[in-house]
Amino acid sequence: MCTSRYINPFTDFGFKKIFGEESSKEILIDFLNSVLPAKDQIYDLTYKQTEHLPKNDTDRKAIYDLYCENERGEKFIVELQRASQTFFKDRTIYYSSFPIQEQAEKGLSWNYELHGVYVISIMDFIFDDTGEHYHHIVELKNQYNQVFYDKLKFVYLELPKFYKGESDLESNFDKWLYLLKNLTTFEEMPSVLQERIFRRVFKITEYMALPKNDQLKYDQDVKRFRDYANTLETKKEEGIEIGERKAKIEAAKNFLTMKLYSLF
Repeated sequence: MCTSRYINPFTDFGFKKIFGEESSKEILIDFLNSVLPAKDQIYDLTYKQTEHLPKNDTDRKAIYDLYCENERGEKFIVELQRASQTFFKDRTIYYSSFPIQEQAEKGLSWNYELHGVYVISIMDFIFDDTGEHYHHIVELKNQYNQVFYDKLKFVYLELPKFYKGESDLESNFDKWLYLLKNLTTFEEMPSVLQERIFRRVFKITEYMALPKNDQLKYDQDVKRFRDYANTLETKKEEGIEIGERKAKIEAAKNFLTMKLYSLF
């Protein structure tokens, strides 16, 4: 089923193959350090359970793509989002509440001190109101644009807005976005991505080098991915058709109203 040399990082299988396995921890750390501010750099990570249950049975649970903790006890949620969602920002805020709440200590002696929480969202769609910028780091600030609380950060990456070509790449961050956006189009490793960390990515994402069982899992994941994309496209087309029909009906009503007025 695979039509490219390298697997698609926007499938669940591909994303977790690159970032979500214990053997890939060094790759994840390098990626996170490229998107986070210099003062928030990571030296080590521990993978944690990705399913978080609510306090009450009636509340909704959260299942992250990746959930990690660094050597300072700070929490990192890494999410891949393939399509726009009406309340996507709300969802990221909601997700951040779980690693905050889990830090509560039992007993009366806890003083409410918290470790930092980071939510990193890799998006294969564009926000409506963010202009040309594709790398967003969001913090809590007051009315004077001063950081009010520096232990909660949201990082949003809008990959469709990243247009740099191979000759334009200047930083490790640029190279990561270039790789993620274009991996399935490469026939061979680009000369600009010859660093050891990227060579590892190319090695583990080569389809023909995967065990047969992993190839089967990936093929099934690609099918789900394509079915999902087709469903979204169908809904989009249906929405356009409904909108066009409504516009025609409204135009007909206006025309009839004008005709009626012309009779008097």
